[in-house]
Amino acid sequence: MNICMAHRGWSGKAPENTMAAIQLALAEPAIQAMEIDVQLTRDGVPVLIHDFTLERTTNGSGLVKDHTLEELRQLDAGKWFDEKFAGEKIPTLAEALAAIKGHCTLNIELKATSDMYPGIAEKVLALVEQYGMKQEVYVTSFDHELIRHVRTLDQEVQTGLIVYGRPVLMLEQIEAAGASILSMGYPYLTRELTAAAIEKGFKVIAWTLDEPAYIREVMSWHPEVQICTNHPDRMLTLG
Repeated sequence: MNICMAHRGWSGKAPENTMAAIQLALAEPAIQAMEIDVQLTRDGVPVLIHDFTLERTTNGSGLVKDHTLEELRQLDAGKWFDEKFAGEKIPTLAEALAAIKGHCTLNIELKATSDMYPGIAEKVLALVEQYGMKQEVYVTSFDHELIRHVRTLDQEVQTGLIVYGRPVLMLEQIEAAGASILSMGYPYLTRELTAAAIEKGFKVIAWTLDEPAYIREVMSWHPEVQICTNHPDRMLTLG
């Protein structure tokens, strides 16, 4: 049966990458996995936020990396989505791990580009180790060199490449990075590539699927393809 992965928590019902979105996803037993985005504060603390800038999902401005944790914690990360979420904060990765441990698989996307966040892999892996969640997480990124670095640091944690496009030698790239997961934008994923990847023992995540017709189609390709969606309810009602 296809795994339902809540994208940035249940972001169709609550502000993305907040504890509210995480708790909503945890409250639905049929959601077996969750995806979150991680960056570092100026003082080196892993926090949950997607954009490199603060404007879209908070009442702050500027780059995430230019603010300390204390500064980020002053911001409202919920009101933009709905007034009832006013007061939601940007969570730390530690808070997310504590809540999710033992409940579902967690796909941690490292929102890093080249040298933007030195030490992000080490800091995230240290927290995963601290919470005893090596068997419960995936670590993924668009930065394939970063994923190769994660693999050199830890041989146990499952790692994956995020891809939006259809590069040649895709499966060979996964192997070259020491990864075992292909996380691909669904417009570029095909039935054939899905089958080939799973046949080689890789996990396949399709993102971000929100329209029921597309969800149904991709689910039909293979029972093991994981569906990453902002609206888990739409997938779960397909049966």
